[in-house]
Amino acid sequence: MADPFADRNALDANPFADPSVQGALSSSNRAYDDYDAKSFDAGDADSGLNTPRGQVPTLDNDAASSSRYQDLQRREAELQARERELQQRAEHIQKHGRNNWPFFMPIIYHDIDAEIPPDSREAMQHIYILWLVLVGTLIVNLVACVFLLIQGSSDGIKDMITGIVYLPVITALSFLLWYRPIYNGFMKEHSLFYYVFFLFAGFHLAFSVYAFLGIPSTGSAGLLNTIQSFASHRLVAAILGVFVTVGFAFQGLGLAWYYKQIWKHNHEQGHTFAQAKAELASHGARAYFTRGSQV
Repeated sequence: MADPFADRNALDANPFADPSVQGALSSSNRAYDDYDAKSFDAGDADSGLNTPRGQVPTLDNDAASSSRYQDLQRREAELQARERELQQRAEHIQKHGRNNWPFFMPIIYHDIDAEIPPDSREAMQHIYILWLVLVGTLIVNLVACVFLLIQGSSDGIKDMITGIVYLPVITALSFLLWYRPIYNGFMKEHSLFYYVFFLFAGFHLAFSVYAFLGIPSTGSAGLLNTIQSFASHRLVAAILGVFVTVGFAFQGLGLAWYYKQIWKHNHEQGHTFAQAKAELASHGARAYFTRGSQV
């Protein structure tokens, strides 16, 4: 006959034999094992122990490699953008021809962004604006001289004729003799172009003072002609004369400021008058008309 107290006696002898106690112990062991494994993994992650045996953690090397990779990606993007720009420019030249200036009758190629180095690009853009202001002032000056004649100025006929001559002659000479040389000077960095600019820009600065004064019968509706027009109640000529006076003053002062800056740049680059003479002797007029980098 089975002993009904066998299980009870066994539990008394070994209380851990109780199934509920065994289950609790098993759950506790599993929880401990899980915690220990997680702690070990976290410690590995924090201390670098998850690296292959025998190797030193390479976090710095990885960061440097990542930086180099990003730099290569940036350079590749810049090269691709440059290639697209060159392709678009080549397509434009093929479609419209290389000459692009002036827009209404292209006779030369003129592109400050494409041909002028970044360090000189802003100065060249401002000088171009000054040249455009000069042309605009000459146009307004011609109209003002016409009104001087219409409104009864005693020197109106002389001012109008001279003003008609100024517009095409000063426009063309200023472009060819000082604007284009400094454009080529910034583009090619040859001494000859700088000294041609210094010579003829100096003449233009003197002309700007002369035109600003607006002496009657000289072809300029500048300051003195403007004062006389206000005094004689020639209001249209007077108002136009104000624009002429301000225009000649603005472009003259602006060019004078850049004349000084370009003179400084010329010496910083090591250009000399002797080099300019040597370039003129070697290349002659070809130095002015050739766009290649050798001249």
